[in-house]
Amino acid sequence: MPKIDAHQHFWKYDSARHGWINGSMKVIQRDFMPDDLEPVLHAHGIDSCVLVQVDQNQQENEFQLANAQANDFIKGVVGWVDLQAEDIEQQLASLSKHKKLKGFRHILQGEADDAFMLRPAFRNGIGKLRKFGFTYDILIFPKHLKNACQLVKEFPDQPFVLDHLAKPYIKAGKIEEWKKDISALAQFNNVMCKVSGMVTEAEWKNWQKADFTPYLDVVVEGFGMDRLMFGSDWPVCLCAADYTQVVDLVDDYFSSFSKSEQAAFWGGNAARFYNLE
Repeated sequence: MPKIDAHQHFWKYDSARHGWINGSMKVIQRDFMPDDLEPVLHAHGIDSCVLVQVDQNQQENEFQLANAQANDFIKGVVGWVDLQAEDIEQQLASLSKHKKLKGFRHILQGEADDAFMLRPAFRNGIGKLRKFGFTYDILIFPKHLKNACQLVKEFPDQPFVLDHLAKPYIKAGKIEEWKKDISALAQFNNVMCKVSGMVTEAEWKNWQKADFTPYLDVVVEGFGMDRLMFGSDWPVCLCAADYTQVVDLVDDYFSSFSKSEQAAFWGGNAARFYNLE
């Protein structure tokens, strides 16, 4: 079974366009491209990856699809499209010709309106994805989980995946409300969860593996091993850990699970969800 990193990014760093990469994140204030990632994946026995959008414009799809076309180890791209556009169906039809374009994501966590995902125009766009076989990555904070439940319930045939466990408050050690809400989301079988982005929600240079165990316990119990997938969130993870530490963290946690469960987590579930070749 191939090993897949189901969540990573590339960018040509631009201080204006990438304003979210603030002064505390100087380590990632530079370009990150396929030549930077390929040897890292190879060193960790990871065969391929899923490339996820950073910018919210049409050029982003062109940039990331060009990266994917030029590099066989990139098996899928999660792009961006304006789901609220009136001609969304025509746009999706046009985009569906790109074999490596697997789905879409919107930076919901950055929207001022916590209920952005429930806007009629946005839901209209979500409702068109299934026709073209596209997935949807949910990028949110814990406060958005109740709205996410409403969204995924409305579209039971649409495959969704939650990015970064909805960014729980690991640094503060807060878990109860997140646990209740993420467990509710996990009840919907059309939703998977990426075990990704955890280190950047912890104390960056002072975390311990044990800090993450309660959160991992919750998603394993909620989603089960057939709906969890590994993602590094490289290069964002470099703010808090190197790639080896990110892999070791989850490798340690899942080491006692069965071989088939580990194979599903490290690649099988991502391959199935994103329909990777």
